Amino acid sequence: MWVHRKGATRAYGPGHDDLPPAYRETGQPVIIPGSMGTESWLLAGTGKAMAGSFGSACHGAGRRLSRGAARKVMSGAEVRSDLEAHDIVVRSQSTKLLAEEAPYAYKDVSAVVDVVDEIGLARKVARLRPLGVVKG
Repeated sequence: MWVHRKGATRAYGPGHDDLPPAYRETGQPVIIPGSMGTESWLLAGTGKAMAGSFGSACHGAGRRLSRGAARKVMSGAEVRSDLEAHDIVVRSQSTKLLAEEAPYAYKDVSAVVDVVDEIGLARKVARLRPLGVVKG
């Protein structure tokens, strides 16, 4: 069987034969990114993911607003200022892109990760804080 993970990432649990030796004891590293201004998470796949989701977990929180709707909330320059006010360095060729990808355009990644952890698809390992954004 082939598993196409549209909107998902591999989350194999400990001991799986397809894992590199370095991850066989802990499980597949699972990265669930947040937005430009919110945390991202590192998790580890579980045996429960193998049974319940074909060894898969989400690969992000998902959009809350369309790109067009996000541009109507704030300008790219305002998004840049907000990120920089939170000590996040921003490099972008387009301010339009910054507005489309603004943190408010995405669901709360911590809430999504909490569900992934609570139902046992992957377990939390580390919370990562953004220091810089490169868009373009």
